[in-house]
This record gives sequence, structure tokens and C-alpha cells, in this order.
Amino acid sequence: MTTFLLVPGGGSDPSYWRFLVAELAHRGHRGIAVDLPCEDDSADLNDYADAVASQHHSDDPRPVVVAHSFGGFTGALACSRVNASALIYVSAMLPRPGERPGDWWSATGCDDAQRAAAAVGGYDPDDMDAVFYNGVDAAVIAEQVERAQSDTPSLKPWPAAALPQLPTSFVLFRDDRFFPEEFMRGVVADRLGIEPMTTPGGHMAMLSHPAELADRLVAAAAPHG
Repeated sequence: MTTFLLVPGGGSDPSYWRFLVAELAHRGHRGIAVDLPCEDDSADLNDYADAVASQHHSDDPRPVVVAHSFGGFTGALACSRVNASALIYVSAMLPRPGERPGDWWSATGCDDAQRAAAAVGGYDPDDMDAVFYNGVDAAVIAEQVERAQSDTPSLKPWPAAALPQLPTSFVLFRDDRFFPEEFMRGVVADRLGIEPMTTPGGHMAMLSHPAELADRLVAAAAPHG
């Protein structure tokens, strides 16, 4: 059995991992949906990483950290705190030592990529349901708990000296409109230098295609879990 620590994106309630947790359990694995202090203006990225560590029992086997979206900054920082065996980014923002998370958007050219993809795809880049929840059933969207996200974790440079020296994978969401596939392939090549895996679904593929995502995570973790 592998334990997956599921680190959420910005302003995201841990409940959005619920379908994926069930799929992992069906495959004989454990998923822990991490709750971050995203609404606390006093909490920075080190506090977020400590929150990940507090939700993992130290006597458990070495976990695999799974980081989604803005959670990429937290997940990469938390690996040393939980003695992770591997790190899997899923449509995640990739840190660069010395760079502020708030500067990631301009440093990667994300805003331009989002608008270019919207022009080709024929959707409104300012419609968050169309961009963020594409492919998710309307009834599931209506159930989602959306939380406020403090700016505090974005204001200071990412605090580690280097990315974790661990087996690292990246899962691209093939239909992602928030972080379009072609754009993210470039970011992954530049910042990780690895070939990403792909899985169906938009930015919230854990809500629309949890079974396929679970299969990717189990496959990526297999040599390390």
C-alpha cells in the first residue's frame, strides 16, 4: 500500500480530492487530502508545509507527495518534512528557488498562454467555470467548497535552496484550460527537464476523471512506494 499526501491548490477545500481518495482506496492505497491554512493571512509557505507534515503520521511508510496547481509550491517544500519517497506534480505550478510564487505567472508567460488557448478553443478566458471546471459535471461543481486564498504565500521567494532530490513525475491534464497542455509542456521541460505523463480532464481532473488520474498516480509511484 502506498500513502499519497494530496496537496490542494489555491483556495481549495480538501474535499475536492474525495473521488480520487475513493479510487485510490479501491486500488488498495491510501489518499490523505491535506487541509491547508489558505484563509490565514499569517500563514506562509513554511506554515503550509508544516500543515502537510502535521497530517502525516511519522510511523507510516514513506509517502508520495501529490501537488496540484498552486500546491506545487507547498508540495515540493513539504517533501523533506515527511520523508517523501517521491513527488508527483499534477497540473502544478513548479517552483524556482529565489522566485516569488506571485511572479510565476509573468515568469512563465502563463497569462498570454491562457488567452491564446481560449482564442483557439472559443471560450471566455475570464469565465472561471469554463476555464477551471471544464469537463466537470454541473452537479459536482455546485457541491464544491471554494475558500478564500491569502496572498501571503505568494509574497516572498520560494524558501528552499533547490527542488527536492527525489524521484519526480509530472501529470499533465490533457484538456486543461487553466494551464494549457502546450504551455505546461514548456514549463516542465524548462524547470524539471522530464517528459510528463498525460491524463484526460481539465484543471480539476480529479473531479471529472478520478479513475484515470488514480491509475497515473499508482503507476508513477510504483517504483518508489
